[in-house]
Amino acid sequence: MDSKLTLRQAVLFGMLGSLTFAAKVAMAGLPNIEPASLFIMLFAVVFGKKCIYPIYTYVVMEFLCYGIHLWSINYLYVWLILAAGAWLLRSVKNPFVWALLSGGFGLLFGLFCAPVYLVSGGIGYAVSWWISGVPFDLLHAGGNFVMALVLFVPLRKLLTRLYSRI
Repeated sequence: MDSKLTLRQAVLFGMLGSLTFAAKVAMAGLPNIEPASLFIMLFAVVFGKKCIYPIYTYVVMEFLCYGIHLWSINYLYVWLILAAGAWLLRSVKNPFVWALLSGGFGLLFGLFCAPVYLVSGGIGYAVSWWISGVPFDLLHAGGNFVMALVLFVPLRKLLTRLYSRI
């Protein structure tokens, strides 16, 4: 695959990053249940290295809407952890495996974010921050699991077809 970004790809990636943000905002009433994890897995599997474009479009939109805070540092790396896991499993067709990856990421989200709090406030701050977020991580895991189980395979087919046409 060519490493250069075409105009059509730039438009598609911008739209997909924006759609990821809009879908997350639309679901904001549900605590830690969001489609961003599903979309990021799809981006990694379908776009390979170019997944960074829609991922960071989404991240920049988060920063523009909510400002730059301590959690912003997490967003600079945490989505790449999920993208790397998805890319490594890209040949898997079983929706249950995708649901496990997405659910596991949701469950471990607080742990993945804890290093920022370790550096900024020490071990006690990081551990207390992580533990206090476990109920939200459980909701995140459940929402991610169900969304990936139901939507990953059909959305992968759709996104692959769309990407092959540009």
